[in-house]
Amino acid sequence: MMRRDEISARRKPSSSVLLFQRNPVMMKRKDQTPLVDLCVEKAIDNVKYLGDVSHVDHHMLERILPHCTLEQLMHIEKTNKGMDLSPITDQLWKKFFEKQFGINCTNELYEAKVKKMARAENEAVDRLTKRYKEEDARKQSRQIKTCTKLPPSERRFCGDNGSGYNLSVKSSNIMKKSKKDFLNSFEVKNITAMKRRGIGSTSKYLTF
Repeated sequence: MMRRDEISARRKPSSSVLLFQRNPVMMKRKDQTPLVDLCVEKAIDNVKYLGDVSHVDHHMLERILPHCTLEQLMHIEKTNKGMDLSPITDQLWKKFFEKQFGINCTNELYEAKVKKMARAENEAVDRLTKRYKEEDARKQSRQIKTCTKLPPSERRFCGDNGSGYNLSVKSSNIMKKSKKDFLNSFEVKNITAMKRRGIGSTSKYLTF
């Protein structure tokens, strides 16, 4: 025979059973859709009303934006100019382009874009080279200055290879020596002595 405590234990439900009975919603928790998925589904249903998506995480936009039409995607990108959506939208734009113009046009567009980028790089290099040359010429002009006119004080004495200056110096030295010899000559000394004594005029004894 079973004891009374065993019989009461069998009849008494466990606490977990009571909890599920009081909250039947908890029994279905595993079958419920996550909140993030509900938000994504709601956004997809109302994708035509989307504009500013700066507050939406990228992993959610990756699931939402593929459901946009070309016009809707264009509107979203214009509304979010300060936000870089290219990691998500580049593939979407490629699909739109291929759908409208074909895969061959995509290849041609890619080649044209590559050529345009190469041309832009070459132009940038040319501009930098030109600026470098201009800056180098400006520095050279500051360092080297050609003297086309001599100052008046220097031009007066300078000739070819300095010969004019040397000639004038030699002439000056000769004149000084001649004057000194003249003053020290015998006749001049006699005239000077006579003047001191007051005898005759100097012109009478001075002969050249």
